[in-house]
Amino acid sequence: MIDVLIVGGGPAGLSAALALGRARKRVLLCDAGAPRNALAVHLQNFVTRDGTPPSEFRAIGRAQLKTYPTVEVRDTRVHAIRQGHTFQVELENETVHARRILLCTGMIDEMLPLEGFADLWGHAIYQCPYCHGWEVRDRRWGYLALGPHMLPFALQLRGWTDQVTLFTNAAFELPVEMVERLSSAGIQVEEEPIARLVAEGHQLTSVAFQSGRSVECDVLFAHPPQHHVKLVDSLGLALDDMGFVQVDPMTRETSVPGIYAGGDLITRMQTAVLAAGSGMMAAAMLNHALNDELS
Repeated sequence: MIDVLIVGGGPAGLSAALALGRARKRVLLCDAGAPRNALAVHLQNFVTRDGTPPSEFRAIGRAQLKTYPTVEVRDTRVHAIRQGHTFQVELENETVHARRILLCTGMIDEMLPLEGFADLWGHAIYQCPYCHGWEVRDRRWGYLALGPHMLPFALQLRGWTDQVTLFTNAAFELPVEMVERLSSAGIQVEEEPIARLVAEGHQLTSVAFQSGRSVECDVLFAHPPQHHVKLVDSLGLALDDMGFVQVDPMTRETSVPGIYAGGDLITRMQTAVLAAGSGMMAAAMLNHALNDELS
């Protein structure tokens, strides 16, 4: 019998496994081997690990888990989770039983239907300036906003460069008051429909409009839609208004008793150090719940 089966071997899952191992819980961490940040060259803003390649970060995390004999890591996909007296977890070649489940599966980013977007994703198109902004500071930045609620993000980008262009791709009308704020901040606004993103290899050079006009741009920030892995969808968990898995803010338990969640699948505040902290928090709450059952 496994105490906690963790699905996902990124920062959240590794952090949770470490905390639970140190708490002497029997843990199985299952990693399907498809990290969300696979295209990232370095992991940033993680104290003591700033600039570390993601693959190296995971290798270090796995190596440190070997200190704890109650923690096992397997490179395997979780195909199904069924609830009975315990959780029955179907792996690739066997079924195991667990008292609790911790989901650290992250999210899947959907590529926008713009020519060049998928090819440039992770190379010249980013989501988070805290993760990638320093390396491309003072260059020509663009932000592709998908709706009015995303407009304030463009104002935040000025901390890294004074050359910011907002693109709306004719998807919505700009509120008058926001036009004034953007203008006073020195942000160029382009509302035309976009035809394609022009690049040389993996380097963005400009954004071309359907009118034939183009604007020079070195880096583009965007927040495309995200969706959950099929396993999470199959569990019938309650989601919040933005589509993330809803958890109790204190216990980190989902709407299904015994299933917990941590990391990117519960929030849009997505970065490695926050995911690791979220995994640690979920692990601590899981440990408390399991210890309570001993009394």
